[in-house]
Amino acid sequence: MDPDEDTARGLAQLQGYLLWSAEVEEARSRAARFTDGLPWLTTAQREDVERAYTADRLAASRAALTRIATRSTALRGEYEARYRRLRTRCVATGVVLVGAAGGTCAALALLSR
Repeated sequence: MDPDEDTARGLAQLQGYLLWSAEVEEARSRAARFTDGLPWLTTAQREDVERAYTADRLAASRAALTRIATRSTALRGEYEARYRRLRTRCVATGVVLVGAAGGTCAALALLSR
């Protein structure tokens, strides 16, 4: 395995971990703000509501991230296919143009004799 690829993979995993940790903290913070608006809750009820709110928020975040990852994988495939077709067209056009230029030069050489 290439050390650069291994390093890039490790950095991507670290970034993912940090982003998810920030999402968890944001969910907890929102849950606390939500229960602050419900002053009649007991401590146990407050903790239960915060736990449920946090779990719901994290489930929604995970579902959104899964949809985004699936779509980005699909887009990558589409763009790679388009790039291959474009590259093939460009190479074919280049070959035709070089052939036409070569044929023109040959024709001019024959005519100038």
